[in-house]
Amino acid sequence: MNTLLLLIVKYGKVDYQEKHFAQGVIPTTFMRREGAPRERELLCGRLIDRPIRPLFPAGFYHEVQVMASVLSSDGKQDPDVMAANATSAALMLSDIPWGGPIGVIRIGRICGQFIVNPSMDELSLSDLNLVYACTRDKTLMIDVQAREISEKDLEAALRLAHPEAVRYLEPQIRLAARAGKSKKEYTLSMVSDITFEKVRNLAEAPIEAVFTDHTYGKFERGEALDLITQDVKRALEEECDEESLKVLPKVVDTVRKEVVRRRIIAEGLRVDGRHLNEVRPLYCESGNLPILHGSSLFSRGDTQVLCTVTLGAPGDAQRLDSLVGPPTKRFMLHYSFPPFSINEVGKRVGLNRREVGHGTLAEKALLAVLPPEEEFPYTVRINSEVMASDGSTSMATVCGGSMALMDAGIPLREHVAGISVGLVTEVDPSTNTIKDYRILTDILGLEDHLGDMDFKIAGTRKGITAIQLDIKPAGIPLDIICECLEPALRGRLQILDRMEQEINAPRTQHYRNSPRLATLKFSNDSLRRLLGPMGALKRKIEEETGARISVSDGTLTVVAKNQSVMDKVQEKVDFIVGREIEIGGIYKGVVTSVKEYGAFVEFNGGQQGLLHISELSHEPVVRVSDVVSIGQQISLMCIGQDVRGNIKLSLKSTLPRPGSDTNNVVEGSIPITKQAPSVWASIGDVPDSEEKQNSDLEELPVAKDETSEGSLPTSKLPSFLIRSAAECDEEEKSAGFNQSSRNTSKPRSISGSNDKLKTSPPQNGMSDSAKNVKKSKISSQKEKDINSIFTILSMGEDGDKHGSAFNANSQNDLNDTKEVPETCTGAKNLKLGMKLNAKVYQIRTHGLVLDLGGGIRGMYRFEGDNDKRDFKVGDELHVMCSSFSTKGIPVMSLVEDE
Repeated sequence: MNTLLLLIVKYGKVDYQEKHFAQGVIPTTFMRREGAPRERELLCGRLIDRPIRPLFPAGFYHEVQVMASVLSSDGKQDPDVMAANATSAALMLSDIPWGGPIGVIRIGRICGQFIVNPSMDELSLSDLNLVYACTRDKTLMIDVQAREISEKDLEAALRLAHPEAVRYLEPQIRLAARAGKSKKEYTLSMVSDITFEKVRNLAEAPIEAVFTDHTYGKFERGEALDLITQDVKRALEEECDEESLKVLPKVVDTVRKEVVRRRIIAEGLRVDGRHLNEVRPLYCESGNLPILHGSSLFSRGDTQVLCTVTLGAPGDAQRLDSLVGPPTKRFMLHYSFPPFSINEVGKRVGLNRREVGHGTLAEKALLAVLPPEEEFPYTVRINSEVMASDGSTSMATVCGGSMALMDAGIPLREHVAGISVGLVTEVDPSTNTIKDYRILTDILGLEDHLGDMDFKIAGTRKGITAIQLDIKPAGIPLDIICECLEPALRGRLQILDRMEQEINAPRTQHYRNSPRLATLKFSNDSLRRLLGPMGALKRKIEEETGARISVSDGTLTVVAKNQSVMDKVQEKVDFIVGREIEIGGIYKGVVTSVKEYGAFVEFNGGQQGLLHISELSHEPVVRVSDVVSIGQQISLMCIGQDVRGNIKLSLKSTLPRPGSDTNNVVEGSIPITKQAPSVWASIGDVPDSEEKQNSDLEELPVAKDETSEGSLPTSKLPSFLIRSAAECDEEEKSAGFNQSSRNTSKPRSISGSNDKLKTSPPQNGMSDSAKNVKKSKISSQKEKDINSIFTILSMGEDGDKHGSAFNANSQNDLNDTKEVPETCTGAKNLKLGMKLNAKVYQIRTHGLVLDLGGGIRGMYRFEGDNDKRDFKVGDELHVMCSSFSTKGIPVMSLVEDE
C-alpha cells in the first residue's frame, strides 16, 4: 500500500486532511490551497476519534489534538483505516496517558467470501463495508454500510474482524517500547468522596422522584431536574461550601446516572415507563407538503423529523474532490439539527461534524435501496429538518427519508427503517468486568447520555444497510454487541409495519409540480449547435423555460418542473437540433418559401421538406399563398421520403377531415394502422391487398421483381420530384422567370362559383427563349429518356438525379378541371390529369414506351397478364398523365373511349 501519513499529537481534537499533492494534483480552489475540511475529511476525523476517545482515563480533561495528513496515496486503498491505526501508534509513542493500543480493520464481502482490507476496486463490488475497531478483548467502534446483509452474516463478519484487528496491536506495543516516551503524571479532575456524598444526600431523593414520575415529558423533566440543581446550589451557598459548588454540575449528573442505571438494572423500569424492548409511540405521514417533489413527517415519541426530497438533473450531482472513491455523488442527504429542536438558543455556522456524521449514516442506509443510475438518472437530495429531538434523530431521518423518497415516486425496492439500541451495565470495580447488563430498545436522549452505548442499526425486512456504534466505556465485549442485533430487528420490523400503513409503494400519480426528466441522444455536432457560442443558446433556453439542461457525450438531459415546461424545452430543442424523423410524426416548422406547386418548410433543426399544394387542405386549393405564407409557423406531418432523402410533408393530415368533429393527431405521435404500409418500406414489401386498397391514387402497380430496394413506397399521392428551394430558385432564375412570361401563359378554365376566365400560373416559369433549344440537345435528351424508360420498365429502378426532362414544378392540383389539347407540344406543358393521344413507340416486357409528341417519351405499365394486349408499334392510344416517376418521366394510363 503506497500511502504515507503524517501524525502529530498535540494538546485538541482529531483533524484529518488529504493533501492534493499526495496524488500530484493542484487544488482547484481560487487560492490553489487546501481549504476548509470537506465532508469526507470530517467523516474520517470522526472515524478516528470515536475509538480512541473512550480510552482516555476518567478525569482527564486536557485537550488532545491529532492531525493526520495524507502525504502520498496511490488511490488503491482508502487511507482512513491506516490513519486510525497510525493514530493509535502515535498516542502510544506520546507521553499522554491512554489505554491503547487499538486495532482498526476493514472487511468486505464479494460473492459470499469475506475479504480483509479490500482495495477500492474490490470495495465497489462488495455488498459489505465494515470498519471495526477494538482492543485485545473488547469492541470499541463499528461502522457499516451494506446491501441488506442478514444479522447472521454480519455477526460472522464481526467474528472475523476481531482477531484480524488484534494483529495490529503487538507491533504498536513493540514500537512504543523502543521509541515511546514515558507517560507523564497528570492531575486528574476527580471529586472527593466527601463532596460526592454530601451532594448525593441532597439531590438523590428528589431526582429519583422525578425519574419515577412517568407523566413528565422531555422538557418538563429537564426543568424539574434543573430546579433540583438550583435547590442544592442554594443549600451549598448557605453553608459556604465553595469546593462543592465548583463541581456541583458534574456531581449532580453523576447522581442522575446512578439513579437511572440502578432502576433499569434492578427493576427493569425506564424513565418514561416503557419496557426494555418497547418502541415509543409512532406517527408518520407522507405528502404533507404537496408543493414539493416528496415530503414526509416522522415522529417517534418526542423525536420528530421533517424530510423533503428534491429531484434534479444529472449535472446537479455533487462533485467530490478526494483521493479515493467516485468523482461525483448523485444521492445526497443533508441533516440539520437546529438549536430550537432541544429548546436552546444557538448560532448556525459552517459544517457541523455531528450533522455531517448523522446525515452520512442515514445516507448510507438509504443508498442500498435506490434504483441503479441507468434506470433512474435523477440527482436526488434529501433534507432532514429535526423539529424536536429526544434521541435517535438520525434513525428517524432514515424512516422519514424512506417515506419521502416513495412520496416523490422514486422506485425504492422497499422501505428502510432505523432504530437505536442502548446498553446499561453493572461493572465490578475490583476486576473492571461486567457483572450484569440490560439492552434497551429505542433509547431516549437521556438514556443515551447516561447509558454506555448508542448502537444505531438501519435496514429493510431483508437485512441491514447501515450501522454506527458509539460507546462510552473502554470497550464492550463482542458477544453483547451481537446480542443486540435481535432486539434491533424486532423493533425495526415494528417500525416498518407502521411506515407501510402510510405508504407502501412509490407514488404513481403525476403531480402538477412533479419534475420530468428526458434523456435524448444526439450527435456531438447537433449538441454543439444547441449549446451555441460559449453555451449562450443553452442558457437562453434555461432562462426562458426554467428547466435545467445538461450535456454529455452524445446525450442531452433535460429536467423540467412539470410536463408543460418539458414540452416547451423539447419544442425548442427539436427546432434547433431536430430529432429522428418518423413517418406519421408531427413537427413544427416555419415556411421559408412559397412556390406555385407548394411551399418549402424548415423544421426539425434546419431540415427542409416540401409541402405540396395537394397536401395543404382536404378541400381544393387554387393558390398556395391562400393557405400559407412565408414566416408562418405550422404543424406538419411527415408522410414520406423519396429515394434521395427529400421529405414530403402534409398539412391536411393534421387537420380533421370534413364531417369529423375531432382530430386525434397528437404531436410526436405515430399513428398505427394496418391499412397503410410503412412509407419507409419498398414497394415490393407491401402486401398485394394493401396495394389494391390504395390503387385509386397510387402509381401504376409494379411486380415485386421489378421493384428495387431504393424505389419509392406506395402513397396516396402521385409521385413527384422533390427539389430544395434553392434548386428551384436557381432553375427559375436560369429559366428567365419574369412578369412577361406570366402574362403570356396559356389560359385555362377554373371550376368554381364564378365563370370568369382566369390566367393560369406559368408552367415552370419558362420563357420563350428558354424553350427554344437546339435539336441536337433534344435528340440527346430523347435517347436519355428512352434509356431511362427501358430501365424502369425492365428493372423497376427509379434511381438517378436530374434524369428527367420534366419537373415537379409543373404539377398542379388534380382537383382542377382542365381543358387541354389532344397533343402535347412540349414537356413543360404536360400536367397531371392531361388527356392526349399517343403512339406506341416500343413494346417492352412490362409495359409500353409511348411517343407523346414533340419528341417526348412516356411510359405505360402493364397492370397484369390480362392487360398485355396485342399492342403494335404505331398504335394510337388515348391516354392520361397520371403521375411522374422520380426521374421525371410521365407515367400514363389508358382512357376508355366514351
